Amino acid sequence: MFRPSLFRGLSLDDSHSGYELDRSRRASLSAEQRRKLSMLRTSSIPSPLTPVSHIYHLVPCPRKCCHQKYVVSTDRSGDIHVHVQGDLSQQDKRCVFLTVHDLGTNHSSLVDFVNSPAMTEIKERSCFIHVDVPGHEENSPDLPDSYQFPSLQTLGEDLITVLDFLQIRYAVGLGEGAGANVLARCGLAHPRRLLGLILVNCTASTSSVADAFRSRFSRWRGADISQSEEDFLIYHKFGHVSFVRAHLDYRYQQITSECCSAGERERTLAEYRSRLRGNLNTHNIKQYVKAFINRKDLLLKGCQPDILLITGTLSPYSSVIEKLYKELDRDKVTILKVEKVGDVLAESPAKVAQSLLLFCQGQGLLTSLPPPGVERRMSRAMSMEEYDKPNIRRLSLTPSVSESPPPRKL
Repeated sequence: MFRPSLFRGLSLDDSHSGYELDRSRRASLSAEQRRKLSMLRTSSIPSPLTPVSHIYHLVPCPRKCCHQKYVVSTDRSGDIHVHVQGDLSQQDKRCVFLTVHDLGTNHSSLVDFVNSPAMTEIKERSCFIHVDVPGHEENSPDLPDSYQFPSLQTLGEDLITVLDFLQIRYAVGLGEGAGANVLARCGLAHPRRLLGLILVNCTASTSSVADAFRSRFSRWRGADISQSEEDFLIYHKFGHVSFVRAHLDYRYQQITSECCSAGERERTLAEYRSRLRGNLNTHNIKQYVKAFINRKDLLLKGCQPDILLITGTLSPYSSVIEKLYKELDRDKVTILKVEKVGDVLAESPAKVAQSLLLFCQGQGLLTSLPPPGVERRMSRAMSMEEYDKPNIRRLSLTPSVSESPPPRKL
């Protein structure tokens, strides 16, 4: 237990609940003092979902797509907006997913995937913790010039603060693109907290497409996104899209796919453009892009959590992910490659959902759901909730203190 004497000039005020510290005084603390202060506040929370002012607070979800939204203050990454989709009070009986989004979007892209019909049964038995990268919440103001945008490594390491606050002992990571890279680094830094990693279009090296990004965005000076920059973000997310200029407007033509009709593809691209130019802050998008460009190599060899790599044949990262798969231990990694698809979450959610379910069941999660194409008869002696309860006997149940979340207050 930490004592108030550990913090210079900090005292306990009985007229307030917990330890109150205004932002100016908090900013003067060292990183170690801020970490201890956060742990002190967390340990005094009477309920795992009770917000604490300044350090953690609860705000309404603007899209009303999630049950709750929290703003979690981390040591190095600043404030992180967290959207909770599902009933966290039932987390001991559910599969908990921690998600991070890709460039040019926010948590809404993962929410759309979770709300797809193919994910209905999984969603009913799971909780999703959607993370917005700093400055990527809807209608966010510009990040101040004094703010140092964190690297992908720093973001991944700081995600443990989110799990600690929500009292999540184990989770499965689900990330796309740059967000997959962030979650992979979180799994490497905290292997006892992530049971598995589902990485969509995750690049481990600093070469290939990053070089093209560097040349495209090095000239991005204004607040708005130019047409060429928008085109390249679409190429990053959707893959091999050809842009045809006609009367100063762009129409999108893409190879037809069995998984997605031309009309659905047009609608998906239109929605992406609308969000990119609408409620997302383009100044902050640039910061995330820079962090992605300047990322260091991701060394997944020897990663303890199991890994599911997902990509599409039209993705610009398809060959890079195949190479990554060949370099990793086959006992720890599985790959799903969807034909004629670039954005697998939007264009082929059914195949992703099937692979996600099989992967989770391999970790002892979502065992009440039958595998795709298999009819399962449950024992009458076990309830549905008992079937859904995670089976973690294969893991060490005595993790080190540094890897354990704060104790739950009853």
